[in-house]
Amino acid sequence: MDYYLLVDMATELGYELAMSGAETFRVEDTIRRVLATYGIDSEVFAITNCLTVSIETSTGKPLTRMRRIGYHGNDMERVERYNALSRRICAEKPEPETALQWLRDTKKLCRKYSLPMVLVGDILGSFGFALFFGGTLLDAFWAAICGIVLGLVDYFMGKLKANPFFSTIASAFAMALAAYIIAGFGLTDNIDTSIIGTLMILVPGLLFTNAMRDVIYGDTNSGINRLVQVVLIAVAIALGTAAAWRATEFLYGHPGGGTVVTYPWLIQILVSFIGCVGFAIYFNVHHWGVLICSLGGALTWAAYLLSAELGCTVVGANFWAAVVAAAYSEVMARVRKYPALSYLVVSAFPLLPGAGIYYTMSYILQNNTDAAWAKGMETASIAGVMAVGILLVSTAVRVYYTLRAHLRHR
Repeated sequence: MDYYLLVDMATELGYELAMSGAETFRVEDTIRRVLATYGIDSEVFAITNCLTVSIETSTGKPLTRMRRIGYHGNDMERVERYNALSRRICAEKPEPETALQWLRDTKKLCRKYSLPMVLVGDILGSFGFALFFGGTLLDAFWAAICGIVLGLVDYFMGKLKANPFFSTIASAFAMALAAYIIAGFGLTDNIDTSIIGTLMILVPGLLFTNAMRDVIYGDTNSGINRLVQVVLIAVAIALGTAAAWRATEFLYGHPGGGTVVTYPWLIQILVSFIGCVGFAIYFNVHHWGVLICSLGGALTWAAYLLSAELGCTVVGANFWAAVVAAAYSEVMARVRKYPALSYLVVSAFPLLPGAGIYYTMSYILQNNTDAAWAKGMETASIAGVMAVGILLVSTAVRVYYTLRAHLRHR
């Protein structure tokens, strides 16, 4: 057996998964399963920027391969295709040369939305979530325009391979600058809802989800690294928005907020669905997956509203809604044979505390320390209970399948 080729194939498969935004445990487990199919025990270690695979050949000689994982986005299409490829390799056990060719073919088959389609996703996400956070149709319209601005800046910063921290600052600044200028001319009803709806594009939902899943599966290093990235992105969003505020305050003064509209629950669920369609496109989900993921977002918000109606606090309602999002994702993953991550990242989006990040920053700039501290703690609490809800379901599912496999082999 060509051990070198086999390790190369397994490492490249894990590398492609990592570069697509897959969880650390999925990367490691995929490599181990593929090598085990060929009767090889392996040691696999993955963190956010490095992947190491080590085996021992039949002659007792150790063989190690390492790949550095660079900056990458979140591409659910690639995660699904490479996950399906790993299943195929484990089921058919092809020659290493054939498996490596399958890997090359899969890479060519991965689809990517064009820039105009990505901008459509930005428009739908911004428009839907501006209404979701209580904006008027006028606010949602300007949020969609700001979404285009943000999308274009983000696209060109990506082409320049800019550091993600500074790229986020630039995107947030450009978007907020446009929004505050629009508000300075009195063209919007509530500038806050327009900005918050658009800022949801930058909120690191997948990164936060992966961080929590890494921690619960024991990949503490990766989990902490991802959480640090989440905090840095939140700081970058706040810095970019604050800089735009200061720049326009000199010209127009602070535009100030307006009345937040409370829509009937059916409208809230509908606009959450629309917003999630935009983010499904943003995460490169295709075909029926877009509707299924977005339906999960609508179902999640329905669970939140029901929990609130039954007397739960904001934190409690977020917990139960996160449980519903995670359960829906696990069910759909089993039904469609796709990773649960694809459904979870979109389904949980209505719960992400984008508004909390914005208002915390806003209070800080107003030197309202007490309000900033209260809103910041509430935002952290929401993020925390979301993580607990998601991890509770994920752990229960993992324990169930482990016990079932154990009983089958007794």
